[in-house]
Parts: sequence; C-alpha cells; structure tokens
Amino acid sequence: MIRPKSRTDGIAQMNAPAKSENIFDVVVIGGALSGAATAKLLLEEMPNLRVLIVEKSTLFSRRVGEATVEISTYFLTHSLGLTQYLNETQINKNGLRFWFANEHTQTIDQCSEIGGKYLSRVPAYLVDRATLDEEILRRAVALGAELWRPATVEKVELNSGTLQKFRIKFQNETREVSARWVVDASGIAAMLARQNGWWKPNAEHPTAAVWSRWKNVKDFDCPKLAKKFPDWAMACFGVRGTATNHLMGDGWWAWWIPLKGGDVSIGIMFDQRLVEFPKDGPLGDRMKNFLMKHPVAKELMSDAQWTEGDVHWRKNLPYYTTTFAGDGFSIVGDAAGFIDPFYSPGMDWISFTVMRTKHLILAQQRGEPIPQKVELHNRDFSRSYSRWFEGIYRGKYEYFGEFDLVKTGFLLDLGFYYFGVAAQPFKRGEAGLCEPVFSTIPSVPFYHLMRTYNRRLSKIARSRRARNVMGKKNDNRRFMFGGFTFEKSSSIPILKALVSWAFLEFTEGWRTWFQTSPKIAVKPLTTSMPESTV
Repeated sequence: MIRPKSRTDGIAQMNAPAKSENIFDVVVIGGALSGAATAKLLLEEMPNLRVLIVEKSTLFSRRVGEATVEISTYFLTHSLGLTQYLNETQINKNGLRFWFANEHTQTIDQCSEIGGKYLSRVPAYLVDRATLDEEILRRAVALGAELWRPATVEKVELNSGTLQKFRIKFQNETREVSARWVVDASGIAAMLARQNGWWKPNAEHPTAAVWSRWKNVKDFDCPKLAKKFPDWAMACFGVRGTATNHLMGDGWWAWWIPLKGGDVSIGIMFDQRLVEFPKDGPLGDRMKNFLMKHPVAKELMSDAQWTEGDVHWRKNLPYYTTTFAGDGFSIVGDAAGFIDPFYSPGMDWISFTVMRTKHLILAQQRGEPIPQKVELHNRDFSRSYSRWFEGIYRGKYEYFGEFDLVKTGFLLDLGFYYFGVAAQPFKRGEAGLCEPVFSTIPSVPFYHLMRTYNRRLSKIARSRRARNVMGKKNDNRRFMFGGFTFEKSSSIPILKALVSWAFLEFTEGWRTWFQTSPKIAVKPLTTSMPESTV
C-alpha cells in the first residue's frame, strides 16, 4: 500500500489500497474545503488514523468567487495554518460596500453608498475556491490521508456504533469499503441527507442566483474614475475595489468580487417572488442587461465580457438537513445546509460544522461515550440554522433596495456579529468555533432582537412599496463608517443604529404597527431555470 505522507503535488489520483485493506477509520465524501479540512484537522490530532478522501473530480473547477468573513478567516488562518498561503495567492478583503440607485442617479458618484472609510482592521480575504480547495486537499494528503480521485461513492450503509459500509467506483472498479466514521462533505449533493430523507428545501426563502466571471471590468479605484469624480474618490481613505461590493435593488442584490489574475466574479441573487429575471438571449447577456440599469455597473461594466462556458444559474437555493450527525457519521459544510450568500456565511458554517465534527470523531476514538454528544450536535446545528435564517434572512430581500433601511440593518447585523460571534475564537481560541451561531443560551435574547428589527425593516419596506415611495434616499447619500473592532468602544455604532431604528418606527413604522403582515406579492419567474447547473 502506498501512503503518500510527504507528497506535495500531483494529487489528482493516488494508488488505492489492496482490496484486503478495505477498513478505514474515517471515509470523507468530498475533497473540497469541508472534507479536506476535516481530514487535515483529524490527522494533525491523531496521525495514525486511516483516513480516505473520495473526490469525484479530477481537478476542482472554478467556483463562484467567495469572500471570507471574520470567523472563516480565523478558521483558515489559525486552525488550518493558511496565513502565508492566503497572503501570497488570494486578495485581502476590505470590508463590505453597498451601492443604491433610483430614478435620479445617472452616475456612480450620485449613488448612495454604505462602506468603510478606512481599511478593515480584522483580516478577511477574497478567494478563488478552486485553488484554495486544492491547497487544503494537498495538505491533508501530505499528512497521510489517502485520496481516491476521480472516484464516486455509489452507496453508503449507515450502522450506528459500528462500521459504515461503502460502495465506491474507482479506477473502473467497484470497491467495497468499511469505516467507523463517514464525513459527508459532498456539498449541495448532500448525499447522506438526500439518501436518508433528511434533506428539506427552505421554501420560505425562494431565492435564485446567476453568476459568472468577467474580463475587462473597470477598477473602482482606477485613476480615470478618480479624475472623473474627484470628490467621490476622496470620500474613501481605503480602497473600494477589494471590498465585497454589493449592488442593491428591490428584491435583489449583486456581488462584485475581484480575483487573483484580474477577472471579477459577479453574480445576481434575487427573491423569485419579487424579481422577474430577463428570459431572452444568452445568460451572460441577460446578466449584463439586468445590471447595466444600475449606474455602478453602467460605469464599470461598459467593456466587460463574461467568460464563455462559465455562466451558471441555480434556483431555490436554501435547504437544510433534519439530522446532522449520528454514532458513525457527521455532515459538514454545504451538505449540512445552505441559507444565503449575503454576508458570506457559508464558510462560517463550514468552520463550525468541521470543528464540531472533529471533536465528535476524536471523542469516540478516545473511547468516550458519544450518544449525548451526538444529541447535542444535532440540537445545536438545528437551532443554529433555524435561528440564523429567522434572525437575519427571512424577508430581508424586501428592503434590499432601500439605503436607509439597509444602513440600519447592516450596522445592527454587523455589530452583533462582531460582539456576539466573530470575537469568540479571537478571545477564546478553538472553543469559539465549537458553538454554532445562536446555539447557546446567552445568544437567545440577541436572536430575538435581530429577528424583530429585521422583520420590522421588512414591514416598513412593504409599506413603502404599497405607497409607491421606494428608493427616495438612494441618491447622493454617503455613509462611511470607521469600522468595527472587538473593543467595547465599537458598540457606539450599534447604539446609533438602534436610535435610527427607533426614528424609523416613529416617523413611518407606525403605519404598520397594527397590521397583519401579508405574504410577499409574487412576480412569476418567467425564464426557464433548472435547479442547478453546477
């Protein structure tokens, strides 16, 4: 048997063990970030574990450009040891930035803007997931993980407290394998959840996405723009281009993420009840036509070209699993659920699920009883998904087109994230990555507060839509804030945002205080969109 403990390149395919050597400690389904990170962390703690990674691709294809936030950055740098790699191969992210428009905005400087005035003080990155995933997989293999690639898991038979059984197609053969643990890192395929009837769509949040990578996109910080709009350029002391920029509209938003090499990942997310996406022509052209109505895109995408063969769509994005772990299996990353890419929570979810899975497997390997740990694992992640959705995302697309409402919600969301979530690993170490968002008792009051103000902002936006007064503050307003830290002094923006919320309530929110919330009015999606093209 070949165990490539020191091999550092050419990992597309490793020699399989002899058929008699078919028992592993852990089989990981999927070799991308979630699976490779789980394998790496397990082998660092217990180098003698036999870990098999089964990856269906020969090489990871390029995925949507992705941004880390504070939790996932801590996980990548402190837990996985990727600081030097990230600094050398990815782009440092400078916060979040939002752009708004209405009938009065003709140029980029007239758009209302929310964003940091300075550079971010807590690190984050704009990453190309294909290269990042390959690097983490390479490191897991270097630690001793065996990699079958390309290979397909055709069947998994779960057996509580004993060996899990697998049928795997590899090298034109079907192999029978056993392992004490299976880690499902199969992404949106969600193999275990679908196979066992645990997979559920989140029908309360019917969003769709279309995205691609683009060439010849103008830089936010280029000299031509600075000369054309000098006051606008000087309003920001940092750089705008390496933020995660968001173009905002009624029922939709678009991400704008530059990647190493010069291309830009641009994607549109929309609530299918509120937005009718264009139905005619190539999908890349439809994207551009949709975005060019926004002055920011009109300025920066005039010469942009979408990459042929690299345009994707997916509808009905959010889903979840009703079971996250058992005595012999654990589900991590996107295989365990997905809500929404706004605020880039996906890699945070990976961080929590991977770290808890590591502790669950190691506890069993040390001979500790785990039934109670499994019960706690399922309870915590079920609560986290539900409360994360209810507290932050339900109804949020209703007020995405409103500068003042997004400003208030953003400051509150970000402030509570910094103080209640992001600060935990930086102050407590790995223990802070073992408590999923909203799963602990101290977080419950903040969950209820966040759910309340987000629902109220959605209801105010619904009232504005009914009165035909949407977007009145979307031109010629600029909110440039100093940025958050983990210090107590950074609570001031939260207090100011709470005052803004109160002001909104007493100036116009009163119109909806005693109204029953109607369902969102539906605009049918006329374009034919499959569930997924990826």
